[in-house]
Amino acid sequence: MTVNYDKLWKLLIDKKISKTQLVHKSGISTNAMAKMGKNQFVRLEVLIRICDILHCQIDDIIDYSMDVETERGGNSYEI
Repeated sequence: MTVNYDKLWKLLIDKKISKTQLVHKSGISTNAMAKMGKNQFVRLEVLIRICDILHCQIDDIIDYSMDVETERGGNSYEI
């Protein structure tokens, strides 16, 4: 499974909010922001806090897709 936060970055640009402002307004850690910058998984709580601040739904800020192994029932994703 892969995750991509390009929707979040576009939404921040559209709303004229910097990543630093989002960290301060939402109370998420800079580590969580760094993980998202690398398209790594973060806790659901982080995504919910961001959505609360931006008044959006989770699917407005994240894209995910399953890789071939996961679709076949394998456990190839990272936690």
